[in-house]
Amino acid sequence: MPGATAEGRKSVEAQNKELVQAGFEKWRDGTGSVFEFLAPDAKWTIIGNCPVSRTYQSRQEFLEVVIKPFNARLSSRLVPTVRGIYADGDMVVVLFDGRGTARDGRPYENTYSWYLHMTGGQIVDVVAFFDTIEFTDFWTRVSPG
Repeated sequence: MPGATAEGRKSVEAQNKELVQAGFEKWRDGTGSVFEFLAPDAKWTIIGNCPVSRTYQSRQEFLEVVIKPFNARLSSRLVPTVRGIYADGDMVVVLFDGRGTARDGRPYENTYSWYLHMTGGQIVDVVAFFDTIEFTDFWTRVSPG
């Protein structure tokens, strides 16, 4: 953030970090999710080689193509356990573990690292890393309900 004062930068960092933390707490508690803070035109890039690895051009596209079919493969929802949330200017990085149960009764467990670029209290761009081998096994093994 060129031209931002140290105090202003800390304020933006603190606000962004608090917003993301609140989103993860709502997700953990089953009362909402961090996806509520995605801007309508947010881009979401999944790095790696798995059936959903690419850049999604909107919140709706990402939710329809990835999140809804993902959740439909679970018999118990994915619950995040945050290891750390780090903020630097308008970027928030979240390292977390996700655990749920697939419709075939087997556990789904993965570790994620999301890089969230934020503007005005909304997530506008995301780069997501996770174990794509674990994800691909789950995605191809379990049919959506």
